[in-house]
Amino acid sequence: MTRKYWYGPVQSRRLGRSLGVDVMPLKTCSLDCVYCECGATNSLTLERKEYFPIDEIIGSLDEILKEKPDLDFITFAGSGEPTLHTGLGKIISFIKEKYPHYKVAVLTNATLLNDPAVIADIEKADLVVPSLDAVSAEIFEKINRPVKNITPETIISGIKNLKNSFKGDIWLEIFIIPGINDQDEELALFKDTINKLGIKKVQLNTLDRPGAVDWLKPVSKEYKEKIASKLGNVEIVNRV
Repeated sequence: MTRKYWYGPVQSRRLGRSLGVDVMPLKTCSLDCVYCECGATNSLTLERKEYFPIDEIIGSLDEILKEKPDLDFITFAGSGEPTLHTGLGKIISFIKEKYPHYKVAVLTNATLLNDPAVIADIEKADLVVPSLDAVSAEIFEKINRPVKNITPETIISGIKNLKNSFKGDIWLEIFIIPGINDQDEELALFKDTINKLGIKKVQLNTLDRPGAVDWLKPVSKEYKEKIASKLGNVEIVNRV
């Protein structure tokens, strides 16, 4: 069985029993986030293209899914930003047409959600989880280290566009890093933005596995609870 384009099933902290689908080369992304467990980005780009052959990805998925694995979600994530792959929509359509009983989730950094083609590609997914790690520009640059011309406004407007266009569920993820985006001023900006976006489910995430920089360390349960209390109605993502 060809495992090149999928991994697991794994027990996800957020999505239960999940089969991961990885459609991007390591590490091709529009951000270079300090906390990324895949390491530093070596191809920082906004170029959408067919990074791996669509037919190969579909064939590999067909091999595992015809075995009828017990799954809560099939999750697009992994080595880079999945919405950079122009075949994402065709791959999701294949899953939903041949294996409609499986739910599909897309984890995204939200940098391309203002692109109508990207929205069309993910429209058949059941769940999209965009990330928002900073509202102020200076903090965004420190954490997400983006490709040129990507700003917090890009991310926020993209999430707003998703909310207005997507019919499935949306969960917003916020990754908190001590000493950077956990100050009262930034937390107030987060809270205001969450309210304006109107997304009901917000998840607070912190480091679980080593990130792209060695100075980033895990935090205590008490710390996460303190931050959650300042943000309001958010769900803490804990270890499995």
